[in-house]
Amino acid sequence: MMLLLCMLTGTNAMAAPDSPMDWPPLTSRFESTGGGGWMIEGYDPVIAGMRCVTDFAAVAPDGQVFRNEVEFDAVAVTGGVLCENGRWRAKDGSSSGTTPLRVLIRDDGRRFRSP
Repeated sequence: MMLLLCMLTGTNAMAAPDSPMDWPPLTSRFESTGGGGWMIEGYDPVIAGMRCVTDFAAVAPDGQVFRNEVEFDAVAVTGGVLCENGRWRAKDGSSSGTTPLRVLIRDDGRRFRSP
């Protein structure tokens, strides 16, 4: 039945959880949303007014480390704050961009990341 429903709607039954309350925990080291073997380290967003902010390191596959900071819009949701619309920039000003990553900071302080 689920397979038939997925075929009719064009969705994947194994798709990532849609609800932030179902996201996996945010770990101290994870693969970059850009892929390519890049890893993110030290991602520990905190709520600062209407923003979520954190410094972090992007580690290249060859081990080279790039220091960055990211700022998200902080949106109150049931059970916590959703950090979305992330904008990052290199600490040395050499580059910047956006990230599709979203983070949920629950009311108890635990952090979860979009799959």
